[in-house]
Amino acid sequence: MSRARKPLIVGLGGTVRAESSTEKALICCLRAAEAAGAETHLLGGEFLAQLPIFDPRPGGTEKAQQVLADAVQAADGLIVATPGYHGAVSGAVKNALDTLELTRGGASPYFEGKAVGTIVTAGGWQAAGTTLTTLRAIIHALRGWPTPFGAALNSAGALFDPSGACADAKDALQLATVAGQVLDFTMARDR
Repeated sequence: MSRARKPLIVGLGGTVRAESSTEKALICCLRAAEAAGAETHLLGGEFLAQLPIFDPRPGGTEKAQQVLADAVQAADGLIVATPGYHGAVSGAVKNALDTLELTRGGASPYFEGKAVGTIVTAGGWQAAGTTLTTLRAIIHALRGWPTPFGAALNSAGALFDPSGACADAKDALQLATVAGQVLDFTMARDR
């Protein structure tokens, strides 16, 4: 089966701080996906900041929550980026993932059948590793397929140059690998 359109990859993550290293990493990864032929959509830090705390009681879905649910359901693949706060996923990213409960009754609930790439930025390798493990477990719980490779970037040093490009070629390779695997799995699923 051939695809009539470019695959849509949704990037979700960052922090509520403008120009965070996590959002910059996500943007670099989405650019790599675009270079490989994808269409991308960013739901970054500014979006996370306006997303209300998820309330599982019926009714009252707010606009930002519906935007998130619709974007995830329309996506062919996803990339989720979080800072590692105290060895775990940030509250803002976890709230967005919790909000996907709104998709539970849909034809394609949560991340059902979708490749999901993972990116973690943290001020040390221990926090990066434990956060990556936690994020992958959450994606499994949401019925997604975490890509075999997850990017872990140590933000103890400068990660990006003034133009927003990775300062270290190894970090750029990690982000390109995540983008490539999301696209490869997305395209393989459509064959």
